[in-house]
Amino acid sequence: MDKDWEDRVTAAWATFDDYPEEEAAAFRAVIDALVAELPEGSADGPFEQACAWDSTGHSDRAVPLYREALARGLAGYKGRRARIQLSSSLRNVGRPEEGVKLLTPELDGPPDELDDAVRATLALCLSALGRDREGLSLVLGALAPHLPRYQRSMAAYARALVESPA
Repeated sequence: MDKDWEDRVTAAWATFDDYPEEEAAAFRAVIDALVAELPEGSADGPFEQACAWDSTGHSDRAVPLYREALARGLAGYKGRRARIQLSSSLRNVGRPEEGVKLLTPELDGPPDELDDAVRATLALCLSALGRDREGLSLVLGALAPHLPRYQRSMAAYARALVESPA
């Protein structure tokens, strides 16, 4: 999509916190109006609508829209965002195992600024499945590089959580 449309979507999202919870439908209407400008079959449309439903507390409505966006070929950075957000929504609707299956391959993807979000969301899905040690390992592994000290020891502790018995 063109830069003007992307800029207007970014501007709409910048106003999200201005909408009280009881006006969530009004925010979704802003996103829907922007989506209506897109060509038929655009992957950006269902992605933005999924984000709006998700952000207004309706993971159940977001799941099929994220899936549609990915099926239409949403790729790159937005595709990765969609997989992260879909996994989170799947966990919210009681299907964390699907979130784990969707996000696990992302651990081996090209690194970017979403790596920690992948690990955090995957950790939540694992925890929902009772796999807390694996989840904690992911979170500690993601946190370790950001610490001013103890990076090596925290990374080692993260590995030990999944390498040694409970």
